[in-house]
Amino acid sequence: MSENEYPWTDGMRILDRTAELAHGQDVARSFAIDELLGREVGSGGAPVCHLWRHPRAFVIGARDGRLPGASDAARRLRSAGYSVLVRHSGGAAVPLDAGVANVSLVLPINGSRTQNYLADFEKMFLTIGRALSFYGIHIAKGEIAGSYCPGDYDLSVDGLKFCGIAQRRQLKAMIIQAFVLVEGSGSERAELVKAFYDEAAVGAKPDAYPEVLPDTMAGLTERAPSGPASAEEFSAAIVRALEELAQPAAPAPLERFPLHLLDVEAIASMSRTLRERYPLLS
Repeated sequence: MSENEYPWTDGMRILDRTAELAHGQDVARSFAIDELLGREVGSGGAPVCHLWRHPRAFVIGARDGRLPGASDAARRLRSAGYSVLVRHSGGAAVPLDAGVANVSLVLPINGSRTQNYLADFEKMFLTIGRALSFYGIHIAKGEIAGSYCPGDYDLSVDGLKFCGIAQRRQLKAMIIQAFVLVEGSGSERAELVKAFYDEAAVGAKPDAYPEVLPDTMAGLTERAPSGPASAEEFSAAIVRALEELAQPAAPAPLERFPLHLLDVEAIASMSRTLRERYPLLS
C-alpha cells in the first residue's frame, strides 16, 4: 500500500512537448498521443503527465460537430490557418495557441472502482491549484456562466475563467485534459468561439450550444500579473506541483517519458482514426 496521500501520482512520468510549436501541425497529433499513452498506462505502465501547446488550432466537442453550420464554420477556420478537430473527450469549442498550456493526466483505472468523473477532475484541480499556489494565486472551481466550454470544473481567478477540464475514459485508463489560458487575452479567444457558434448554430435550438460572453474569460497574465509569465513557466510549475504531491517530504525530479518511445507511425495512424470518426469536418 502506498504511503503517498495522492497515490495516483506514484511513479508519475512527464512528457513535456511544450517546445513543439511547428506551424501547420495537425492538432490531432496531440490527442492521438494522449490516446496511445492511455493504452500504455492501461496495460500496466506508470501514469504520465503530458504537457503540450499548439500554435493555431480550434478544437470542438462532438455536440458542436452536430450543429447545422458546423461544417461551414470549420471550413472558415481552416481557411484562416486553424487546425480544426472534433475531440473525443467531453467539452465544447476551445481555441488553442502558443499562450495556452494543455495538461493531460493519464492515469490507470482500477477495474473495481466505480466511475466518478468529479473525483477524477479533482485531481486536475488539485494539481493546477498547487502549481499556482507557488505564486500566491488562489483559484476557484465551479461553472462560469457565459464562458466557453463551460462545466462544473471551470477554474477561475476573481470570477473569470482561465481553465476548462474534460475527460476521456478508456477501458483501463482515464485521460483528464485541461486547457489553461496563461498568456494573451481571454476575451479575444472568446470572441473567436462566439463567432464559431454564430455561424455553426444558425437554425439550432438555443440549448444546443453555449452562449458565450467574452468578458467571462481571462488569461492568467491578465488577472494575476504576479503569476507565471509564460505557458512554459506554467508547465514547469505543474511538474513541480506533481513532484511535491508525489513526494511531499522530499520532492525529487520525476522521470521524463522518453520521446523516442513514441511510435511515429502509431501516432499518425491514431490521428487518422480520430479524424475519420467525424468525416463531416475532415
